[in-house]
Amino acid sequence: MCALKMRAGEVDIDARLVGRLIARRFPAWASLPVRRLATSGTENAMFRLGTDLVVRLPRHPGAVADVAHEQRWLPRLGASLPVATPQPVGLGEPDEDFPWHWSVYRWLDGRNPVAGAVEEPHLLARELGACVAALRRLDPQGGPPANRGVHLAARDAPTRAALEQLAGRVDTHRVTSLWERALRAPEHDGAPAWLHGDLSPGNVLVARGRLSAVIDFGCAGTGDPAVDLMVAWNLLPAAARDAFRTAVGAGEAEWARGRGWALSVSLIQLPYYWHTNPALAENSRHVIAEILAEAG
Repeated sequence: MCALKMRAGEVDIDARLVGRLIARRFPAWASLPVRRLATSGTENAMFRLGTDLVVRLPRHPGAVADVAHEQRWLPRLGASLPVATPQPVGLGEPDEDFPWHWSVYRWLDGRNPVAGAVEEPHLLARELGACVAALRRLDPQGGPPANRGVHLAARDAPTRAALEQLAGRVDTHRVTSLWERALRAPEHDGAPAWLHGDLSPGNVLVARGRLSAVIDFGCAGTGDPAVDLMVAWNLLPAAARDAFRTAVGAGEAEWARGRGWALSVSLIQLPYYWHTNPALAENSRHVIAEILAEAG
């Protein structure tokens, strides 16, 4: 088993299964060792294949569409960004052992940074900001609408439902007030722009304090790019946020929406992953604490 199951519909995936899939679909790689990767990811199982490749398989039906999405859009997006991104090199087919398509990518060196323990926060802030800004400059024509490229009001019902579940665990009175403040921020009034959609510590790789890669483009698409600002709270310390904001070029209204996104995502994740994904739950608590502290 790759990890503790977090939702209904997840399938069992282990190194032996991946080895069989590789042998049938890519026999030239059949002799390479397969090793499960420790990851806090919730959508895909990851296995290193030899030293230069990684296999990524959907863990549940809801993640299946991301395979074709990344195979199509990553070559276009990655070539224009100032940082490494996953490079698809193979597409696996469904068979009797595994019901869905899956991907093989080039291996990317680096490790996930930890919120509260970033080695070079101002440098990382500037590099993340440059990556977000570069993504926004890409031509959005023909790009798929992003599920997270919407107005914050679309998040109101699930966010309030999460707040009800968190009564007694967080200061729901203050957090609700902050959420309602975010909802009052002016809507995005510009053209849709490309966005990553899930910039979080688990989707960022660093090496020697520098940003080395951004991964997992399953949420990438076009819309209001304010969602990508949530990395300012889920990863960067308060002292480095202005450097990130300057590099992106975010105005007051967009910054307020980005803070709202960080709050909403964390509130919804926290009760959902409280027991099944301690790393994500801890990061959610961190974000809520940071936004409360910022509000005084």
